[in-house]
Amino acid sequence: MDFWSPVVISVQVTLLASVIAFAFAIVFAWGMARRKFKGKLLVETILMLPLVLPPTVIGFGLLFLFGKNSWLGHFIEWLFGVPIVFTWWAAVVAAAVVAFPLVYQTLKTGFESVNKDLEDTFRSAGASEWLVFRHITLPLAWRFLLSGYMFGFARGIGEFGATLMFAGVIPGKTETIPTAIYMASESGNIRLASYWILSIMVLSFLLLSSIHKIRRPEYEK
Repeated sequence: MDFWSPVVISVQVTLLASVIAFAFAIVFAWGMARRKFKGKLLVETILMLPLVLPPTVIGFGLLFLFGKNSWLGHFIEWLFGVPIVFTWWAAVVAAAVVAFPLVYQTLKTGFESVNKDLEDTFRSAGASEWLVFRHITLPLAWRFLLSGYMFGFARGIGEFGATLMFAGVIPGKTETIPTAIYMASESGNIRLASYWILSIMVLSFLLLSSIHKIRRPEYEK
């Protein structure tokens, strides 16, 4: 069995999934941190659900939303000519969904930590929301944004349950490191499974160490 194929697929899937999760998270986190509206608690609860739901439930939900019997699944198949279920893109969607809550919560904390009076002062001087975001919010919250993306990457590369149900385990196509570990252990190839476990542990350790370093204030370094 090829050792590197699941590693390459995992990195490719997670790179795109983490970008997608980050893009959605930055929009929702900015809006939730700065706006008050009726039903905000309900919306935030829905956004955080993938963090606490069993991955198999998430996988089933994705199958329900994107399966052949759903209108969304029919639309995607009509648009691209192939269904999304059990494809490389299915692995990307699964990883993005499970990574989103961690990215969202980290970014929201970062936006809430920015001094609102400073932002309001900039607005009163005639600056647009984009200028406020670019010149005030981003420079002050960049540590949270970077660590949020890395949290999403770390969570995405370790995703198993939703990927197994929604993307399956297709060697060279949807077989990521976690699913490869599962298949290798099921077939009795403990040595190969151990190599993959070691690789994902090292990668996760490096990511978490980097996040810790980024989040530390300058005076503690």
